[in-house]
Amino acid sequence: MSEAGVEQKYITEAFDTNWVAPLGPNVTGFEKELEEFVNGNVNPNLNPNLNPNLNVNGNGNKRVVALTTGTAAVHLSLIACGVGPGDEVITQTFTFCASAHPVTYLGATPVFVDSEKDTWNMDPELLEEAIKDRIAKTGKKPKVIMPVALYGMPYQIERILEIANRYDIPVVEDAAEGFGSRYKGQVLGTFGKFGVLSFNGNKMITTSGGGALICPDDEAWQKVMWLATQARESYPYYQHETIGYNYRMSNICAGIGRGQMTVVEDHLKHHKHVQALYEELLADVPGVYVHSQPSDINPQTSLPVYDSNYWLCTITLDPELRIKGQEDAYKTIVTGAVGGAAGVIHTAASATTDCQPNDNVEALRVYLDKAQIEARPVWKPMHCQPVYKNAPAYVNGVSEGIFKVGMCLPAGPYVSDEDVKYIVETIKAAIA
Repeated sequence: MSEAGVEQKYITEAFDTNWVAPLGPNVTGFEKELEEFVNGNVNPNLNPNLNPNLNVNGNGNKRVVALTTGTAAVHLSLIACGVGPGDEVITQTFTFCASAHPVTYLGATPVFVDSEKDTWNMDPELLEEAIKDRIAKTGKKPKVIMPVALYGMPYQIERILEIANRYDIPVVEDAAEGFGSRYKGQVLGTFGKFGVLSFNGNKMITTSGGGALICPDDEAWQKVMWLATQARESYPYYQHETIGYNYRMSNICAGIGRGQMTVVEDHLKHHKHVQALYEELLADVPGVYVHSQPSDINPQTSLPVYDSNYWLCTITLDPELRIKGQEDAYKTIVTGAVGGAAGVIHTAASATTDCQPNDNVEALRVYLDKAQIEARPVWKPMHCQPVYKNAPAYVNGVSEGIFKVGMCLPAGPYVSDEDVKYIVETIKAAIA
């Protein structure tokens, strides 16, 4: 939270004025501030800490709807694009399940596309191959293309858009992990038809739980807002002619968000600083590699093409690297939650699956856990998930390969320089 306690100020105002429901001044204000952020039209009186040069290429007229979750934003974006039973949606296989599950909510089929090596995000060449093959096999093109900003890393959006435009398929950007990340100076989520944001408790800024959908114009904004408020018709009584959803953010949560908007630039700077520190301190550790953004420079501005928020900092381990306790990896079933499941998990039938991180990755996770450091495996690719075993997938081995060797390290605002040094020293000590 902000040191000035701005979040508490907005929450107190909500209680004092009895605006606690999923509407009110904080919801409207938060949406306005998000629009300023993504469009680059920052009002310094409202947000004195925001960078006035946020979005150098934006069109400046995006609208935002604040919602209960980022998953709700994915769901509504698909509905707004006309996705329904029998349709197919191309999405990234290397992602969290919230990118794929809303596709199945609608009776549609997710089509998974693998990653390219530099960003770990959707491979444009495989994307086009998937489109051609789906058209050949089904007689119709996919309804939506959904790239994902994995761990905040920008995707090759120009190439993806070029392909999407050629086949006339709308793009929904899943920027849930990429709030504040930019490609050629433009905020992620503003390139495609819709952009998904998340304000979950572990994201760049939080509303405790929440998300938002970036809409292309007033017309799309109006439709999404209508769907998010139970799709009520304009009668003096409740008339429903379309299925709607109860997805609007509460005025309390939006108050937290408004306070967080005053520190978003501080959070972005901090995550990038932590990433740089990991890169420096792990540079000479054999067998441990820090994943970083591509070094491409935009010739028009002489600035980096990729500007990741580094939501999470990730490393990969050489398969030959030996970790203390590695011989005991996967010997017992995990009984608690690993990675923010609030302790609510379904007990596994066995300690292993047919697709899992290498033993040294699991051994390092356990070693760090014993040192009070929470590290996590990277996302397991969706095409490897049992629930999606029958879904079409276009793979090249990249995401599976990274899943076997990858790990996420702490990077949030409370992670100090001393914490990073302690984490690195613990990693060094774990190496046998």
